[in-house]
Amino acid sequence: MRLPLIAILLLLQTSLVRAEVVPAEVTEVAPGAFVRHGVHALIDKDNAGGIANIGFIIGKESIAVIDSGGSFLDGARLRAAIKLRSDLPIRYVINSHVHPDHIFGNAAFLQDNPSFIGHRNLPRAMQARGAHYLEANKLLLDAEAFEGTEIILPSQLVEGQSIIDLGERRLILDAHKTAHTDADLTVLDETTSTLWTGDLLFQKHLPVVDGRLKGWLEVMKKLEALPATRVVAGHGPVSLPWPEALAPQRAYLTKLAADLRRLITEGKTMRNASDEAGQSEKDKWLLFEEFNTRNATAGFAELEWE
Repeated sequence: MRLPLIAILLLLQTSLVRAEVVPAEVTEVAPGAFVRHGVHALIDKDNAGGIANIGFIIGKESIAVIDSGGSFLDGARLRAAIKLRSDLPIRYVINSHVHPDHIFGNAAFLQDNPSFIGHRNLPRAMQARGAHYLEANKLLLDAEAFEGTEIILPSQLVEGQSIIDLGERRLILDAHKTAHTDADLTVLDETTSTLWTGDLLFQKHLPVVDGRLKGWLEVMKKLEALPATRVVAGHGPVSLPWPEALAPQRAYLTKLAADLRRLITEGKTMRNASDEAGQSEKDKWLLFEEFNTRNATAGFAELEWE
């Protein structure tokens, strides 16, 4: 069947737009490890969903993407940055957890036919939340950024620990118990002792509890023991010393838990908690007003029954 002329023109126009994607600006934080810095903001039309730290690692034989960004366009920009630096195949796209700013660029890598890797709980989380995330982000992003954005389920799951080899470069993938979310996955690049935490680590941007407050505090103890010298946080500077980088987040989450336990002991309500818990940390974090109430509410519901 022949396509109408207008359809052909639209297809050509779309191809040209995609072909002219401006590569993301990335920083080489260690040899062969590159990070695109996410802005400290909520997703909107100005940032195309590019609010998380995302990046890639180049081995001798292949490349792994670690989180793909907050929209198809965000992912396409990261892919363009990769192609500027290497012709090796992109064999893996690793998703650190379910939140849209980390997974909504997945579709930009479909042409590479990679393995999409995630925590064993990630498919369920994507299926439960995906439609809502797509609907919400379509309103937040402009049409160009959102076009092509879709939920791509992982084809390779991690339960416990898994290792992938990029060619003389092993990546150790650890699936964690419920913490920031119930599908948190970290990546340790053995070659450079660089740990990629996804949102198990925030700096500057207030941590967001979408899993278990107590679980997160416990998982941080496990992370602290990993043999890394630097870390790429989900939000914050592109590279931080390890394990020192944990200190601000641990202080906030510990204070939040202590405040909530005190309020619960005093017989206070969830509304009291949302107004009072964690407030002494307010001046230390960006986006505090946007997320602390949510954290306090979630934490109260969890700790009320401990």
